[in-house]
Amino acid sequence: MSAAPHIHFDDYLAISRLYAEYALAVDSGDWDLWPEFFTDDCIYKLVPRENHERGFPLATLLFESKGMLKDRVYGIRETLFHDPYYQRHVVGAPVVLVASENRFEAEANYAVFRTKLSRESTVFNVGRYLDVIERTPAGLKFAMRICVYDSEMIPNSIIYPI
Repeated sequence: MSAAPHIHFDDYLAISRLYAEYALAVDSGDWDLWPEFFTDDCIYKLVPRENHERGFPLATLLFESKGMLKDRVYGIRETLFHDPYYQRHVVGAPVVLVASENRFEAEANYAVFRTKLSRESTVFNVGRYLDVIERTPAGLKFAMRICVYDSEMIPNSIIYPI
């Protein structure tokens, strides 16, 4: 493992806060908050670990702009039919791998639990975030978020953001 990049404490705190606020937002069910964590020309990808490690391009979900994220929000609210459920993210401390003045590359482990109404909570999705974060006039935003999930087996539908 290479040496950690030099990063100012305020930047690390802002990155940690970005991760925590993202988890709070997607767990809240207020889907309009989700796209606002991203730059306009962002990439959001949900990909199995095997595909990621082998360099295969196939992704379970792939959105290539903030507009596509907003379309997904519309779909969640208006067009997708599913059993409602709550989700809860547990996110590890981010590790900053590359740092420059206005751009960071970081990763963090995550676990998402799902609770369907009148049922027990279950582990829904586990993996790691691979992120490119950019400094913008509105604060830090994800330019790229790749959610690499560990299991080859996933539920028959992933409705909400990971």
